[in-house]
Amino acid sequence: MVVRRWSRHPRCVALARADLRKALAGWGLVAVEEVALLVLSELITNAVRHARVPGRQIETRYLHQGDKVRIEVHDAADQLPKLRTPTPESVRGRGLVLVETLADQWGVTPRPAVGKAVWAVLALPADERASLATGERREGQS
Repeated sequence: MVVRRWSRHPRCVALARADLRKALAGWGLVAVEEVALLVLSELITNAVRHARVPGRQIETRYLHQGDKVRIEVHDAADQLPKLRTPTPESVRGRGLVLVETLADQWGVTPRPAVGKAVWAVLALPADERASLATGERREGQS
């Protein structure tokens, strides 16, 4: 598992994306990279925008679990995110709709002391699962 803490600032989105990209490459999971980075971007952007608890950081956790990748974003705000139905004119409110569409599972887990973890699970594509099962690495993997 890869765990990092970030200051609640818009620049942490790009830093967290780079961190996840590195983790995925280390695990040899390039096929899921594009979707994983988009899901992370939406989750961490929500935390930056809505988890306004002074002095608290955002924590990301990335976990490769067999044929799945789990992405978690922890913040100190108790308010739970809401899946919305944006209108065509809406400029916001599409993040969780994207997560709902792209992730195989997603949810919110309240933390015991303070805050919550918003998480998403991505199943690896069949070819990625097959190469993991045989121990093969695809071109471009380390």
